[in-house]
Amino acid sequence: MTTAKIELPTPLVPIFAAPRGSVRYRGAFGGRGSGKSFSFALMAAVWAYAEPLRVLATRELQTSIKQSFHAEVKNAIKSIPWLDSHYEVGESYIRGRNGSEFIFKGLRHNISGIKSMAQIDLAIVEEAEDVPEESWIDFEPTIRAEKSEIWCIWNPRRESSPVDVRFRRRKPADALIAELQYWDNPWFPETLEKQRLRDQELYDPATYAHVWEGAYLTNSNAQILANKVTVSEFEPVADWSGPYHGMDFGFAQDPTAAVKCWVYDGCLYVEGEAGRVGLEIDETAVYMKTKIPGIDQYTIRADSARPESISYLRRNGLSKIEGVDKWKGSVEDGIAHLRSYKQIVMHPRCSETIKESRLYSYKVDRLTGDVLPQIVDANNHYLDALRYAISPLIKTKPQVFIGRA
Repeated sequence: MTTAKIELPTPLVPIFAAPRGSVRYRGAFGGRGSGKSFSFALMAAVWAYAEPLRVLATRELQTSIKQSFHAEVKNAIKSIPWLDSHYEVGESYIRGRNGSEFIFKGLRHNISGIKSMAQIDLAIVEEAEDVPEESWIDFEPTIRAEKSEIWCIWNPRRESSPVDVRFRRRKPADALIAELQYWDNPWFPETLEKQRLRDQELYDPATYAHVWEGAYLTNSNAQILANKVTVSEFEPVADWSGPYHGMDFGFAQDPTAAVKCWVYDGCLYVEGEAGRVGLEIDETAVYMKTKIPGIDQYTIRADSARPESISYLRRNGLSKIEGVDKWKGSVEDGIAHLRSYKQIVMHPRCSETIKESRLYSYKVDRLTGDVLPQIVDANNHYLDALRYAISPLIKTKPQVFIGRA
């Protein structure tokens, strides 16, 4: 008999030591860089190598294969030669030589199709923090094949989230759940360590603990949009004002980001987003038009610090793009305007804008804990695009005095 050695972060060893089918649930929670997703993808690939399995990889919202668990499973397979030779990996599918199959579907818009699937042996719920109770109620009974299991991976955000209540507060007897942090990951890369140290300098302690140590994200005075953002599906109607579009430029480290939003009855509605790190300028127009259909038909207000990019895009596919007005204090005025809305409602598909809205913060004095009037220059690319989009609505503008002041 041939044996193989699989390396895992130490806290996950007992999670996967139990044979398949001996428990109903396995899972891990924690902060960034812990290796949760890669480890669970690797073990799913190993199990589906050992015997033919139908594996469903899901999350609450998945609008494209790029938003799925596909890339994580692919990377895990590629990391081990004997797994790589066993699987056929396509753009939207993964199949094993023994008949194993990986299926990638979102819960929100595919629950009926998932219910009709036969013989799901393993279901992996990625980003399980975002799965609402109604999805759990519909989803769990559909995974009912003999010895079938459900695996959950999540970064805690709310103590009351359905996944946290189900698998931490009221953990079932047939569940193996581990806490996993970056210090448990023996392959934690140097690039992430540099990012962690930078974030430790920039973030207030509560935000840092949430991002890197898996702590619950609590509202604090340091969060710029605390208590302002809600996440909900919506459909714009005829009497809404807009749409308004904004764009912030990035490249190597930061994304080029764009948003589409509306205003109605004292609320700001963020309907769409598009963004990518490393987006080439000559690919930008097509990318934006694909992700936010119709964006080229409207004025796009973009970061005026990049006039050469604006000029290029105006001549190559986004003819209505223009530089946004800026003035001394325009960032602070923009933030004040955002906070003036009764609510900022973000569509669930705007995942990056939602994430930034939770992390965008003021600096905090590390000795006294005082919130300082200085904005942390991080987690602000989609939110900068949002400020640019509604820039003409911001009331405070520079005053021009003629004659003696």
